[in-house]
Amino acid sequence: MSKPVRLILAVVAALVTWAVVATVINFGLRAAISGYRAEEVMLSFSLGSQIARLAMGLVATAAAAIAAMVVNRGVMAAPVIAGLLLLAMFVPMHLRIWSHFPVWYHLFFLASLPIVSYGAARWWASRTPSQSAH
Repeated sequence: MSKPVRLILAVVAALVTWAVVATVINFGLRAAISGYRAEEVMLSFSLGSQIARLAMGLVATAAAAIAAMVVNRGVMAAPVIAGLLLLAMFVPMHLRIWSHFPVWYHLFFLASLPIVSYGAARWWASRTPSQSAH
């Protein structure tokens, strides 16, 4: 498989992984946090729910970066591109819901996408010596 095709597949795998992991965790939050579903509908989250949602984003972003690293054989370009694409995808959404969350929430979530993508990919590369971290 050519490097450009592998890169594209790795980025797609990262985006799909992010969506699947976030969805599964979100179902868990609905089951674990009393009133979470109502908060979700109203877009009015308690501090605990906000923190849980940010943690969900961190886990989903790290999983996406690792998926990109696995598919792209340890090349850093895929998780970095995936993190930047996630950022580009979420900025318009966060602008629409800006008034529903505190500024720190938006800034933390949006900044975490490229930062955690890069950090998780570097961590994965350091743990898998058979893959090069280009």
